[in-house]
Parts: sequence; structure tokens; C-alpha cells
Amino acid sequence: MSKTAAVALAPASSPFARLVAAIDRLLLAYAEMNIRNGDVPRFGL
Repeated sequence: MSKTAAVALAPASSPFARLVAAIDRLLLAYAEMNIRNGDVPRFGL
């Protein structure tokens, strides 16, 4: 018997969820760019 479980999540369908997902992708891309440039990412808001 497997000790791992897979959970299927439904795609974000509401406009607010799509907006939050888009903002999350932008922030992640910005953080990855800073890490690639050698900058230390700031934690918090």
C-alpha cells in the first residue's frame, strides 16, 4: 500500500481567484529574478 496521497484540486474559476493567482505568479517571477541576480529576498509585506 502506498504511503502517499494525491489530491486533485479544481481550477480557480472565480475572477478574484484568478486575480490572486496572477499576482502570485508575478511575485514569484520577481523573487526568482532577484535570487538569480544575487539579491537577498525580503520576507514579509
